[in-house]
Amino acid sequence: MAAFYQADRYLRADLMRQGPLAGRYPAVAAMVTLALIPYLALSSAIDPLVPIITDQLHMSEQAMSLSSGLGNAAYAVGTVLAVQFAQHLPQRRMLVGYAVVLVVGSVLAAGAQNSGMFIGGHVLQGLATSMLLIAAAPPLTIGFPRDKLRHTAVIMNMCVFGAVALGPFIGGVQAESHAWRPLFWIVAAIAVLALIMAALTFEDAPPADLDAPTDLKAIALATVGCTAAFVGAAQLTTHELGDLAASVPMFGGLALIVVLIVYQFRAQRPLLTVRTMLTSAIPVAGVGVALFAAAASVAATALTANVLLQGFSPVQVGLLYLPEVGGAIVMAFVFGFVITRKAMHYLPLVGMALLAAGIVVFGFALPRNVPLILVGSGLTGLALGATVAPALFVAGFSLQSASLQRVFAIIELLRAVAAFMVAPILAHVAIALPGDLNAGTGVTLWIGLGLAIGGAVFGVAIYALSGARPQTPDLDEFLDGESPAWYSPPLLARLRGLPSEVGVAGEATTPIAVREPMSVGPVVFGYDGSDLAACAIEQAAAQLEPGRCALVVCVWQTADVGFQPVDGKRFDADKATDVGRAAEATAWHGASLAAKAGLVAESVAVEAAPTWKGIVAAADEHRASLIVLGPHRRSGLLGHLQGSVAAAVAAHTTIPILLIPECAVLNP
Repeated sequence: MAAFYQADRYLRADLMRQGPLAGRYPAVAAMVTLALIPYLALSSAIDPLVPIITDQLHMSEQAMSLSSGLGNAAYAVGTVLAVQFAQHLPQRRMLVGYAVVLVVGSVLAAGAQNSGMFIGGHVLQGLATSMLLIAAAPPLTIGFPRDKLRHTAVIMNMCVFGAVALGPFIGGVQAESHAWRPLFWIVAAIAVLALIMAALTFEDAPPADLDAPTDLKAIALATVGCTAAFVGAAQLTTHELGDLAASVPMFGGLALIVVLIVYQFRAQRPLLTVRTMLTSAIPVAGVGVALFAAAASVAATALTANVLLQGFSPVQVGLLYLPEVGGAIVMAFVFGFVITRKAMHYLPLVGMALLAAGIVVFGFALPRNVPLILVGSGLTGLALGATVAPALFVAGFSLQSASLQRVFAIIELLRAVAAFMVAPILAHVAIALPGDLNAGTGVTLWIGLGLAIGGAVFGVAIYALSGARPQTPDLDEFLDGESPAWYSPPLLARLRGLPSEVGVAGEATTPIAVREPMSVGPVVFGYDGSDLAACAIEQAAAQLEPGRCALVVCVWQTADVGFQPVDGKRFDADKATDVGRAAEATAWHGASLAAKAGLVAESVAVEAAPTWKGIVAAADEHRASLIVLGPHRRSGLLGHLQGSVAAAVAAHTTIPILLIPECAVLNP
């Protein structure tokens, strides 16, 4: 109840607290652009400036590498922190706060008098940039009419990958003047403009979920894991891969990131929507392609740049990479064109093919074939624009729009790890291999080629083995928060014998009758939070052997809801996210009752209408051996309609059903 009234208070305050440019798409888009470009461009522009910075600030090469590693770690951690803060703090106020942090970090780095100031400023820049991305990009995507979505796709591609592609040229031009502070002060000035635009477009918004738990364990795992992994990778500047100073933190940090994913997958109320993403085919394919593409593209660019710097000046190397900027721009507009079409599914696959071709051309171009280098750069730029951002949206469209912020957070966390860790590892391998740098780079480019081909094969295989198919997105339903933009079947549905397609009414097109239920499957309980349903769990558990696996299913839909919230808290029945969270809590309560009765229970909330479809779908997906229902037995038309759920379930499944119409607890 407190959460309801506090959210209402924020909504009323929203009418009073607005910047003069609030709600204007060009202004909000400009704010997002200014917020994301500085750090992302700087991260790829800094390499040719390293000798100048280390000389003026009396830093070692190892300290400079550590600065980049900590900045990248902060970028990865910021994705998780932004999601947590969004749950409990006013989201738009936090956006302004993140912009302030970006300004402070940029000023510290530009005016640094020693290594400590420089590293601290760079870390704040990385942290603020990812938090701005998670806080600002989803509202830009879903907060405006669908005709703006194409522009948003272009902007996101240009901000992230156009800025990264432009970095080598900017860094080369700055290095030619034997200075570094002018570039950093320009970055600080852009950060100030981002802060000004954040204030001008300010529009107060309430926290996402005041009742959400504070997941300190997830934050700790992300912080320690990312920091250790990136610090370990930074040690490769002066240590061998087998040295404990590098390998222990690097692989230990990666292990903690894996633990974070597993923990979030199994959590009842996770901070990140890992389970939803990793059990659905299209999000898994999208995330996988994004990771492979990020690792292969960043590694290819960094590896070739190291070789080119031996024969060209920094500004010449920057000019050789300008076609990459052009390719990213072209593909950004292509992405904006296909984002409303079925062809969107094919774009990441085309991008992986272009990336593979670019890496092959780079391999033949080294060390000094300028025409081939320009061709390889252009192909890589096209690939950048066609892979990561489109794959991110493909994954996001497969879930409800309310989950977009968390989808962005997961993908950016994993993308940062893949992109910024693979590059230093492969660069170290290229130097350590027998022969000169050119020969070692040639070998590691083959690894990058393998990543590009592997990513394409992975995406195609997930689609094929899950029965997923390219679909035209229903953007109206997605932007309204009613449903995903398209249907994504369960992961590996065809291998698991699950239905992989839906008809126009959302019902599985594969006939349920042709699939024989497995005798070892779990017992599925239909639970609506009522006393009768609770008693049905207790009565059925008494008839089952202790330790039997159980799945408690709460079926919900907006408006009619379909269940009784066990905690009695009020929520907006027309808001899918609120109803879904209440259903999850209700299902979890039913699972706790089953566990107390001696069963090994899990819970799941299923959105479906009518109710019987959700129960049948859950039982079929988990290959249940028994369905337990406690139908409401009342006289008259109401009782007939309520009891029809059990009849409908029986008519649409071959799984045995146990009905418990009366309960000794209710009827002594």
